[in-house]
Amino acid sequence: MIDSDALTRKFRKELNAGTTALVLLALLARRGESLYGYEIAKQLAAGDPELALGKQGALYPVLRALADEGLLESWVEPSVAGPPRRYYRIAPDGRSALAEWRRVWRRTRKLVDKIIGTKTKED
Repeated sequence: MIDSDALTRKFRKELNAGTTALVLLALLARRGESLYGYEIAKQLAAGDPELALGKQGALYPVLRALADEGLLESWVEPSVAGPPRRYYRIAPDGRSALAEWRRVWRRTRKLVDKIIGTKTKED
């Protein structure tokens, strides 16, 4: 018997892995301010907890990778209420990448919607 719940979780995990960097860049660009990891995770979950991008801990490796690639600026600041916090802000190269990734996302979404029969606003 097929475990459809397990297959759906696997599909969601794979889909999230491919879109997390795009969503993080877009969130930081839209907010226009520096945020630390927990704030970013709360912002993502606030939209729709059912659609959250997986576990909060999974965001940190993506944030670090985006910073290592020069798409995010990152620094640590002391915190009065706990350990130091690493803040992130979108870098100029991140804005350029985001613009290109948005174009790629729109083309990909259009193709997928066409194949699976979903109507979009552009149709």
